[in-house]
Amino acid sequence: MNTKKIYITGLGTISAAGENVEQSMESLYAGRRNPMPPQNIKVMLETEYPVFEVFTKKALADKNTTRTTQLALIALEEALAASGLSKNDLAGKRVGIAMGTTVGSTVNSEPFYREYKAGQNPGLQPIHRYLDNNLANYIAEKYDFYGPQTTLVNACSSGTDAIGLAKSWLEQDLCDIAIAGGSDELSRITYLGFVSLLISSSKACRPFDVNREGLNLGEGAGIIILEKEKSCLSRNTRRLAELSAYGTFADAYHPTAPHPEGIGLKRALAFAMHQAGVKAEEIDLINAHGTSTSNNDQVEGKVIYELFRKDLPVVSTKAYTGHTLGAAGGIEAVFTVQALLDQKLPATLGFETFDSECHITPTIKNIELDANVALSNSLAFGGNNSTLIFRRVE
Repeated sequence: MNTKKIYITGLGTISAAGENVEQSMESLYAGRRNPMPPQNIKVMLETEYPVFEVFTKKALADKNTTRTTQLALIALEEALAASGLSKNDLAGKRVGIAMGTTVGSTVNSEPFYREYKAGQNPGLQPIHRYLDNNLANYIAEKYDFYGPQTTLVNACSSGTDAIGLAKSWLEQDLCDIAIAGGSDELSRITYLGFVSLLISSSKACRPFDVNREGLNLGEGAGIIILEKEKSCLSRNTRRLAELSAYGTFADAYHPTAPHPEGIGLKRALAFAMHQAGVKAEEIDLINAHGTSTSNNDQVEGKVIYELFRKDLPVVSTKAYTGHTLGAAGGIEAVFTVQALLDQKLPATLGFETFDSECHITPTIKNIELDANVALSNSLAFGGNNSTLIFRRVE
């Protein structure tokens, strides 16, 4: 059991659900979503697979900054403002930065690659752009932050793993304050790649529903500010929630499919609950990975059914954001903490019919809560399973 308390003092997010935390939660509680064929990327397929794109009035047009970085900066500005941390407050402090992402910003320079492969001599601006947009390093340089930093790439659990890593930095006194989360943009490569894997749905996603046909991709960013108890007390700042635990285990089973018995997820959950000092019956809500794919929902639902009480509220917020890949863990951490603050959980849009192989029925309407402990899951290609446990602060 971990005895060092790490608190969340700021939340920031942007996705198709909204440009900030308030807008996002309004969409979730209103049951509002609008997946559509991609507008910002050009694809030529007979079937149009809907996605959850970000359309914002905020600037996303800097040719030297990737969309992934710009989405992260929008979420970061909100998180810092929510925490009450100004640039002067952070001056001289060791600020750690752990950011998760996947492939959005590394494969969006197709013209360069095509020209190079054709034997031409394209300008190197796209390469410099890619190298200059390492998420953690970009943030550190922009804000003059000094502390440990890493950009973590671990498929769909990247954002969750980044938050868990930042937690460990604070526990080991490697930094005073930590910025953690994930950011990812849509790109042609990811879009076409998931279509080729036959796990993209031509309809709006339906997590845990027996008639689910696959996922919808999305984009966005979710960032939280983490501080030690001493830092919170010295600033007399509001603690939104405690980050009680992080657990991660790999299945080592298949490049894309989870283990049929959910071995890695069970171990990650057991480790996290031990670290947090809570029992399964003390978990009050779960924000599931819930991608709306056949294998993922079946395995995750089975594990939840086996380990937790049968009336435990479970939601998949990907019904509102799509699967944002490396950003998912960050965005869902924000939503989970805010649900604890609101004492309210949204419906899982798209769910209509129980699937006996998933074993669980997710939320079908908004639920009022009396919740103290919340859990957020992330399952990734490569068999990685990660989870975060948050505790309400009175």
